[in-house]
Formats: sequence, structure tokens, C-alpha cells
Amino acid sequence: MSSEINHTLGLAAKTGFVFGQGPAIQALNTMVADIARTDIAVLLIGESGSGKEVYARLIHRLSGLKEAQLKKISCATLDPGRLLGQVQDCLRTEAEDHGSSSLFLDGVEELDLACQRVLLSLLPDGERNGESGQLTARLISSTTRNLEKDSEAERFRRELYFRISGVCLRLPPLRNRKEDIPALMECFLTRHAAELKKSAPVLSTEMIALLASYSWPGNIRELENVAKKIVAVGDAQVALDDLRAAPQRFPQVIDGPRVCSLKVAARAASRSTERELILKALERTQWNRKRAARELQISYKALLYKIRQTGLRVSESDE
Repeated sequence: MSSEINHTLGLAAKTGFVFGQGPAIQALNTMVADIARTDIAVLLIGESGSGKEVYARLIHRLSGLKEAQLKKISCATLDPGRLLGQVQDCLRTEAEDHGSSSLFLDGVEELDLACQRVLLSLLPDGERNGESGQLTARLISSTTRNLEKDSEAERFRRELYFRISGVCLRLPPLRNRKEDIPALMECFLTRHAAELKKSAPVLSTEMIALLASYSWPGNIRELENVAKKIVAVGDAQVALDDLRAAPQRFPQVIDGPRVCSLKVAARAASRSTERELILKALERTQWNRKRAARELQISYKALLYKIRQTGLRVSESDE
């Protein structure tokens, strides 16, 4: 990658989203650097909170259009008339600036079939490229759904899908890049502490382990919100209480039907049974963890680990 692209990626890493040492995020960043300077349409695919808009802005900055404004259209709740009006406004801006720009269609899966027809009529198809009234902007779209399958089910126009998906970039969910959580959290804590003119808190090894054990259904947006809470509350232990008590939730996977394997189900049932046994032993011993460990025939340290793992709350006293 050129030094300019590396510099821009470095600046973008300050957002937290594009930073990462895992193979998935590294491969994504390499692909972004390769395609950003082309005019190919990009479709960003990822769960809510995984950083699709951040990557749209990164692609715009790495393109030759970084001096122009990135135009964003939020597709949710748009009707054909409003969609047409917003696209025409983009065309007027391009004409006034005597050049092209980037157009970001956020949540393109939310467009109904009538809106899809309007948008399709405004996109060049190669043969009629450059005709009056057609978009010349670099097109970047985002979706939380598998639009290829939606097009097969006739919920999304197949031709529109082909026009907007010159390159598909899949953003990994946070649960698949947990090696990046400590650095991401540090980035967010530093940023929000600076905003509030506070010292950035340092998390313990136990707290980092808790963050890594959580499923993060809200992805990086949820992680940042937790960082804000830690800074605002001023006590990381208190701020993470809700995370300890939260059930492990996993959003529906974009690329296929939801499948629960027998192994996953058995693991979940085992965890639930363990929690019940530990809770009953603690109640019998009036929450004396050392006695409970002896009753359960496990070591004291093993009991403490399982208590943290299952999210049980106990008093600070060991007696």
C-alpha cells in the first residue's frame, strides 16, 4: 500500500472500527485500499453496529473524491418521491461542483420495490453511462441482509443488486474478532476520557476477560457505549455490572439460516445446570464460597472462576 493510503488508514484507525490485528479485519483493510481509488460500486455487508458507515467514509477519503462531500441517503422509511428528490439533489450538487462525488445509500435493504425501481432508473448500466439525469457519483451502499438471497426470493430487484454490488465487503462482527477488543476498548476509553477531561481508566485482567466472554450483539457500537459508561460512571466495576448479568445473545447471521448445533445446545444446557448447582450450594452455605467449593468438590479458585463465568453476584466476604 502507498504511504498516503497507510497514513489515511492510520488516521481512520483512531475511530476504533478499522483498527485490528485479526486476519478478518486485516484482509478487509487490504481490500479497501485496493478498491478505494477505482469507481466500482461497493456494497458493505455487516450487522448493525459493525462500522459500515465508518468504512463508507474511509473509502470516500481514500478515493480521488476526498475533497468532495460524501452524500448520505438513509433508505429507511423513504418513499419513491423522497428518494428521487434526494438523488436529484445529489445530481444538482455534482453539477454545481463540476465534478463527481460519493453517494452512500445507508440501509439499502429498506427500500421497497417501488423505490428500488426509481433508483435503478437513475443508475447507469454501462451502455447508457453518462446520460443526463443519471448518477455519476461513486456508489457505496450498506446492508444488514443477504441481498443475493433476497433477490432470489424477489424481495430485492436482481438487476439493482448487480448494479450496487460491484465489490462486496463483509464486515466481521465483533464476536469474530475478539483479539481486538482490548485495543478497541483502550481507544474508546482514551477518546471519551479526553472529551470529559478525565483520566482514562485502566481495566483489570478480569474485566478484559469479561469483555472477551460477552457476545456483543450490538458489535463495536455497543462496545463504545460501554466505554462511555465506564468513563462517565468513574467505576469500571460498577459500569460492567449489567454486562455480567446480561444473557449471551447472538444476532442472526447474515449469510444463512440460523443453525443451532447439538454441541452448542449441550454447552448452553450444561452452563445453565452448573449455574443452578452453584447457586444452590451458595444458598445452603449462606454464600460462604469456601464451604460451597468443598460441597461441590472443586477448588476454591475453580468456584470463583465459574461464579464470574455464570454472572452470579456474591458478597465480597469469603466467609
